[in-house]
Amino acid sequence: MHNFLLLMLQEAPATEAKGGLLSPHGGLMFWTLAIFLVVWFILSKFAFKPITAAVEAREKALEEAIAAAKADREESARILAEHRKQIDAARGDAQKMIAEGRAVGEKLRAQMVEETRAQQQEMLERARREIEAEKVRAVAELRREAVDLAIAGAGKVIEKNLDDESNRRIVEKFLSSIPVMPAKS
Repeated sequence: MHNFLLLMLQEAPATEAKGGLLSPHGGLMFWTLAIFLVVWFILSKFAFKPITAAVEAREKALEEAIAAAKADREESARILAEHRKQIDAARGDAQKMIAEGRAVGEKLRAQMVEETRAQQQEMLERARREIEAEKVRAVAELRREAVDLAIAGAGKVIEKNLDDESNRRIVEKFLSSIPVMPAKS
């Protein structure tokens, strides 16, 4: 091998002068191939396996990250859908509560109006009864005064004073025979 190298070195200046770097030379091709194979062996022994393992690990990590992102996106979509359902349910409940509140308010208002009407009717009835009672009392008072005046007048006219009780009965009998005129409203 040593001889071969010497031979190659001796021929190298001669070939350089002939064609240059790009012209094909057997010796140069051999050494290039030999160096390539040695570098290939060293790289495959020490570098390719760790580089391949690192690339595979990186690829696996990226796939896991993509899967995790996809799972997170699906979870987010599920949570979003759940929240939308809850919001819709809350809106429905709010609308229902508002409708119930309106119904209760309307019912309460109707009840209060009815109670007010009943109280008003009761007050009118009571006022009518009181007016009627006052009317009866006023008529009775007027009759008593009329009886007293009639008795006093009759006593003066007759100059004979009968006892008060008998005079009262006679005048009341006379007054009750007179028809009562209805009151104007």
